[in-house]
Amino acid sequence: MAMNERGRANRVSDVTKRWIRIVLFAQLPIATCFTLLTLLKKLSVLEKALIGAAAGGVAGAFTYVCLHPLDTIKTKLQTKGATEIYKGTFDAISQTFNTKGILGFYSGISAVIVGSTFSSAIYFGTCEFGKSILSKINDYPSILVPPTAGAMGNIVSSAVMVPKELITQRMQAGAVGRSWEVLLRIIEKDGILGLYAGYSATLLRNLPTGVLSYSSFEYLKSAVLRSTGKANLEPFQSVICGALAGAISASLTTPLDVVKTRLMTQVHGEAKVRVLSSVYGGVPETVKQILKEEGWVGLTRGMGPRVVHNACFAALGYFAFETARLVLLHQYLRRKESYELVGSPA
Repeated sequence: MAMNERGRANRVSDVTKRWIRIVLFAQLPIATCFTLLTLLKKLSVLEKALIGAAAGGVAGAFTYVCLHPLDTIKTKLQTKGATEIYKGTFDAISQTFNTKGILGFYSGISAVIVGSTFSSAIYFGTCEFGKSILSKINDYPSILVPPTAGAMGNIVSSAVMVPKELITQRMQAGAVGRSWEVLLRIIEKDGILGLYAGYSATLLRNLPTGVLSYSSFEYLKSAVLRSTGKANLEPFQSVICGALAGAISASLTTPLDVVKTRLMTQVHGEAKVRVLSSVYGGVPETVKQILKEEGWVGLTRGMGPRVVHNACFAALGYFAFETARLVLLHQYLRRKESYELVGSPA
């Protein structure tokens, strides 16, 4: 009995060490990587999409939870009337901590965990599906594969992301109650369609943001791999490429994010803070009103926190996705190979 327990413990220890090695260094030995890349080509489009979706769900939930405090501050600064409440980023952080403590930075976190898992899974799954399909088209330019796949992923995932962001930002702006209570109030007041307030603005923001971020990372990754001659990025290279891609896309699309936030935070008296409630008729009307009341500066509200947030998000997100995908792919291929060996004739 003791020998069996010792053997089981050793096996568990070996498995644990292997997983820790993969997660910490985000890559397998080069020979194994080439083997995985060879076997990956034999997987079906559906298999690639499902593995990408699973890895995306894990990476999305992890990344959103880590960076939720920055997103909370960004939302507070972008909400209409914020200039009368906060003097700047550090003042918003100070007031949030003084009034609600650490938990104040995690308002709406339950909606984030649920929504980000599904939306990220759908996003990365769709991207992997798109890349697999587009790569099979002989005449399709390879340089257009990343932006096209990124656009496909954003269009599909936005249908899940918008309700999650709506609930989260209502709570970050000061709406009273838990996530499910805010959800019920929105449905009771505006119906199911009320969950998609700001959908057009979200899609308008997510498409260029997603295409810029996803494409920038893929292009930077390709450039680094060509210069180093390696099969995979080093962990620090993944972080740097992701951070640069996130910062570029965030700085160029902040005006779109401001418009989306204004549309989503029309809380109609739900807010506890002194946020001025104003009803916007749509994207064009929102832009006109912001320019009229605040000038061009109004379209750059929250740019600092957003650039930092997106840079960190992309760095963590791409690193986590590549790591999770590698782990899942490795385990899936091993199990698939063992099943094929068992099922093959002697």
